[in-house]
Amino acid sequence: MGVDTPLDDGTATSRFDGDRLASVEQRMETVIGRWTPFGGLAVGLIATPIIVRGDTWVWYGIAPLAVVTAAWAWYFLGTSPARVERPGRGPIYVVGLLALMTPLVWLSPLFGFLAIAAYSGAFAFLPGRWRYVGLFVASMIISYTYIGGRFAEITIGTVIGYGVLVLINMGVAGMFTWYGMFTSDLSLARRKIIEELDVTNARLSAALEENASLHAQLLVQARDAGVRAERERMAREIHDTIAQGLTGIVAQLEAADVAEDDAAVRRRHVDTARGLARESLTEARRSVAALAPRRLEESRLPDAITEMAKKWAETSGVALSVETTGDPVGLLPDLEVALYRVAQESLANVGKHAGATRVGLTLSYMDDVVVLDVRDDGRGFDPATYAGPVGGSGFGLAAMEQRLRRVSGSWEIESAPGEGTAVSASVPAIPAEEQAEQ
Repeated sequence: MGVDTPLDDGTATSRFDGDRLASVEQRMETVIGRWTPFGGLAVGLIATPIIVRGDTWVWYGIAPLAVVTAAWAWYFLGTSPARVERPGRGPIYVVGLLALMTPLVWLSPLFGFLAIAAYSGAFAFLPGRWRYVGLFVASMIISYTYIGGRFAEITIGTVIGYGVLVLINMGVAGMFTWYGMFTSDLSLARRKIIEELDVTNARLSAALEENASLHAQLLVQARDAGVRAERERMAREIHDTIAQGLTGIVAQLEAADVAEDDAAVRRRHVDTARGLARESLTEARRSVAALAPRRLEESRLPDAITEMAKKWAETSGVALSVETTGDPVGLLPDLEVALYRVAQESLANVGKHAGATRVGLTLSYMDDVVVLDVRDDGRGFDPATYAGPVGGSGFGLAAMEQRLRRVSGSWEIESAPGEGTAVSASVPAIPAEEQAEQ
């Protein structure tokens, strides 16, 4: 049924992609945040003797400044986790880096390659609006290298160009550093989403496993409920067929014993008992096979009830009138079986307990329901205090009610001592054609 299949919804793939992206991002952050100061120093140290010649005294300033700058960067960035990430350490690192860059750039404009370290540090480690101040100072230092540094001739044009370069550098650097931070935040948000999805998928897998266990329990409960329902069905069927048939057989045999002196009457009672025995045997076999009563298979419901009722009247000696109102239509088999069995049980109860002289049975077909009414003029009883006949089980009334409830029907009984009994049963008027269409 699929409940035991491992969950395969891309969780492993998403976790792999998330880990891979996180690893790449971490490496990039390490390169940009930790190693760019050393890279800028290395480029400046290598390129300066090639391009800036003749000023050997410059190295007396560059060498110690480069060492101090490298030590400064290593102190704040070289540990894991980096000291610069501790509260209050970020601004100290950025201020010191910019202060060391200033004389380095003046000595050799080629140390302008420290720009990435300056821009990223200012944006990452300075709080709030101070980061823009840091970007502005870094732009001033870097722009100084663009105009040639200390080798440039100071003119009005140079000053104006320098100012323009400061603004351009600050805008470009601010845009790129902001975009880098935005991308980093976006990546972090994605990682959180992936982690939440992993947790959700894990919970879903656990829920599916729990549902599989519940499903197995429901199957067991459904099987037990089916067994109970089948036992109840068999109990009703046995009561409606074998028990009633045996009751009729016993009554006929007792009547035959009474008529010992009249061979014809005795013979008639014995033949009736024999016929009831055969019919009861056939009904028992059909009930076990969960088939409808034989009469319903051979005729429509009104005719089947009429035939059964007339045969009951012949054996019980009670006057009977049967009437059908409305336009009879074929109902779903379960509905017809329920009405037939209620009529059969009601007549059996009249014969055993009512002591009636007349019985009226009416089958009414209406627009939305079909109603069966059985009335007798017998001794009656109090339904509120009824607990079944003496020595009996009272299963007949319960069986009728259970049958009707199974088919969404209703059941009412009206009676009083000395005033007879009226039983009314109704079922939905669902034509048999609807089952065929489904």
